[in-house]
Amino acid sequence: MARRAGTIFREAAGRTAGAVPREAATARTRRGRAIARRLARRYPSPAIPLRHDSPFQLLVATILSAQSTDRLVNQVTPSLFQRYPTPANFAAARREDLERAIHSTGFFRAKARAIQSTARLLLERHGGEVPRTLEELTRLDGVGRKTANVVLSIFGVPGIVVDTHVRRLSRRMALTAHHDPDKIEQDLMRVIPRREWSAFSLRLIYFGREVCVARAPRCPSCPLRDLCPSARYGGAPPWMAGRAAGSRFAARGRSARPRAAHARWAVCWTARPRL
Repeated sequence: MARRAGTIFREAAGRTAGAVPREAATARTRRGRAIARRLARRYPSPAIPLRHDSPFQLLVATILSAQSTDRLVNQVTPSLFQRYPTPANFAAARREDLERAIHSTGFFRAKARAIQSTARLLLERHGGEVPRTLEELTRLDGVGRKTANVVLSIFGVPGIVVDTHVRRLSRRMALTAHHDPDKIEQDLMRVIPRREWSAFSLRLIYFGREVCVARAPRCPSCPLRDLCPSARYGGAPPWMAGRAAGSRFAARGRSARPRAAHARWAVCWTARPRL
């Protein structure tokens, strides 16, 4: 397998430093499926890390998880769902009370608006039930493809969930050349068998937290190093160098971002969060 790694990731002479390694589509598919098999052995039964007892609770928890952590969300949701157990309770809640209850997850005003709007739309259009199609879910305010695919997974509908870990790992592993989550989703759908989409996403997330971490990936001991073209670069390949500036700000913490840029991003997210 080590020999194969040296032959798969051929870089043509004169190519730009920011381009992913050249690889035939069939070779990428074989490599991607080999990655999927190894991750399946490591994480045979991956579970959604957000605590929930119903599709609606998972929908709310996933909205709250944007720009937050699962740990923080799991600290907030038990008391939140005890106080507001149904879409009707969320829809009728005082906005200030809801904002206070979810404050620690960040962007609490935008999230409170999205949750209340979604709860009202569920009542108006779906009888208070969470719909089971991507098209219907993404018509809800604040629900994008990522959130929709998370929720659909508990209905047995496969979907690739592109969060920060899946985006980082799929680019490091050269399974995609894109930054845009929708394009990454499409690339991974072409490589991974449909029945494995949801589980593969969760496995990448767990692997990204444990091994292929953002700042100091454990490439020398990585069980995927012979399948990953970034291993030779210590997890910092040239085709991801364009994101270096952003990662420096992330490494120093949110407050280190340029104030104007951070303000513009926050305004855009507040205007219509699509998670």
